[in-house]
Amino acid sequence: MKELTRNNWASNTKLSGIATQNLCLNYGQGRAALTDINVEISMGEKVGLIGANGAGKTSLFMSICGVLTPSLGSIKILGQTMDPGAFNPNVGLVFQNPEDQLFCPTVRDDVAFGPENMGLSEGEVAERVETALALTGVSHLLERTPHHLSGGEKCMVAIASVLAMQPQVILYDEPSANLDLKARRRLIKFLRASQETIFVSSHDLELLIEVCDRAILLNQGRVIADGKISVIMSDKNLMEANNLEVPHSLTHYH
Repeated sequence: MKELTRNNWASNTKLSGIATQNLCLNYGQGRAALTDINVEISMGEKVGLIGANGAGKTSLFMSICGVLTPSLGSIKILGQTMDPGAFNPNVGLVFQNPEDQLFCPTVRDDVAFGPENMGLSEGEVAERVETALALTGVSHLLERTPHHLSGGEKCMVAIASVLAMQPQVILYDEPSANLDLKARRRLIKFLRASQETIFVSSHDLELLIEVCDRAILLNQGRVIADGKISVIMSDKNLMEANNLEVPHSLTHYH
């Protein structure tokens, strides 16, 4: 693994939001999706996850949120072991395609779905829906049918449906995919203002530069580099060796 200055990213003085230890995931027939992943993300950090297609980014996210069961190793969220298949309200996942996340008749119903299934009172559910929609700037869509919304609107409603459960850690899988420039800019502003610990997987490297201070680079299910985002992404040899390009904004970075 390429050693880069991490500026005490995983300082013991900070509460750990996500911590994986020797995490391995096999899909069978000898196919390793993740190998010996050791990552620690402190509470409040904004971290970008990069890598070419097939690098293991989505597999890592699905493991962290408990959808996939690791072959070896452990995952902790806020210091508590993540049990595969068990719902953990402290971690939320925003899918790459909002339509995979929105399935109810109205926006209100979609955003209320999580809190309702947490067993909250009707008043608490209504309050969480109102707060989540206000945070994402889509309160005016409350009674709209999700599949009639624009791509940008669907994206923000999908984020609201996760925020309504009030997780302290949120994983974003390609959040800017298929967004137009205006919707993408709005998403960037939202992510930058986010108070949660966020882990963002994206091929949109310029978005990650604007939102995150740190990057983790995966290749073939292994962590290749972990450190300051501008240092990793401006390393031409490192990026090209992992089938990536230096973002235009960093081509003259020193």
